[in-house]
Amino acid sequence: MTDTASLSARIDALEMRAAHQDRVIEDLNQTITAQWQQIDRLTREIVRLSDRVREAEAAAPSGAEPPPPHY
Repeated sequence: MTDTASLSARIDALEMRAAHQDRVIEDLNQTITAQWQQIDRLTREIVRLSDRVREAEAAAPSGAEPPPPHY
């Protein structure tokens, strides 16, 4: 193999590796973006549920509940 052919093969290998890495980086970026969207959605849901629990606790009677009739 001549020096030119060897260099050409190395350059081709590097170009293929760079193209593969670009594709992997884009896939990872899409995955991370989807995960952050899900995290944001779940965070909003937790806040909404926390507000509902807080409202339910505020609306609950403040006295101690009497024991159930079977006691």
